Amino acid sequence: MTLSAGEGTGSKLAAPARGVRQRMSFAWLGVVPFLLFALLFLVLPTMKIVVGSFQTNDGGFTLANIANLFQPSILAAYWISIRISVASALLGCLFGFLVAWAVVLGGLPGWLRSPVLTFSGVASNFAGVPLAFAFLATFGRLGLVTLILRDWFGINIYGLGFNLLSFGGLTLTYLFFQIPLTVLIITPALDGMRREWREAASMLGATGFQYWRLVALPILWPSLLGTFALLFANSFGAVATAYALTGSSLSIVPILLFAQIRGDVLQDPHLGYALAFGMIVVTGIANFVYIWLRTRSERWVK
Repeated sequence: MTLSAGEGTGSKLAAPARGVRQRMSFAWLGVVPFLLFALLFLVLPTMKIVVGSFQTNDGGFTLANIANLFQPSILAAYWISIRISVASALLGCLFGFLVAWAVVLGGLPGWLRSPVLTFSGVASNFAGVPLAFAFLATFGRLGLVTLILRDWFGINIYGLGFNLLSFGGLTLTYLFFQIPLTVLIITPALDGMRREWREAASMLGATGFQYWRLVALPILWPSLLGTFALLFANSFGAVATAYALTGSSLSIVPILLFAQIRGDVLQDPHLGYALAFGMIVVTGIANFVYIWLRTRSERWVK
């Protein structure tokens, strides 16, 4: 009994020591670079934008910058940006889902999965000037595909109304990284679809169409809506690709913001801050919807 008591006392003394060692752990040092990066390049710039949106050139408080967002030209720029974002997000979700379904559940050879996911990881981050140049070299007036269609098949896509430096052309360009991003997001959700659900539906007499309409799609719906919200935010905030491709020929919010900050003819940095603040609000709402729907979909998969 004495030995047992001693052992109990020793364990009680050892427990606080382990707690002290846990509290003094240096594991948190590993996330310090990430925290510093987020602070310097996300939190502080965002705070500067928000504060600058409500300031005059002299540093005083004003609501004029926010009121100027309701000018017809700025509202038109927001409307074009929203339309492009919705179009690229919808098409990206549709085609990306089909690719992910074909790889995961479509019966394609298993060796295709790794190359598709690898390409999707690379293509989802391929944007800016290189992407704009690639599409100009492919679908421009003297692009490879344009010349092949014209010389080999007698199809002049520009004669039919296509223009790369337009709403449709920019939407098509955005799809290059929107579709792969959808593949990366939807593939884990499709992997989480349990075979027992399909077998149970079949045993109850459900057809393949009924299974997808009544079981699979309702489960995947939060993931699809969340992916749409993320793709919308991803497209709405893209500036390098749009500016390199269209210049100032297409008035979307990122290009308008770039012109105000850079110092073109009508330079107004605080109006630029207000434009950026409006973009933060729109993309923030989209990202909040994505996170919320993503959480719901993960509960279903679990």
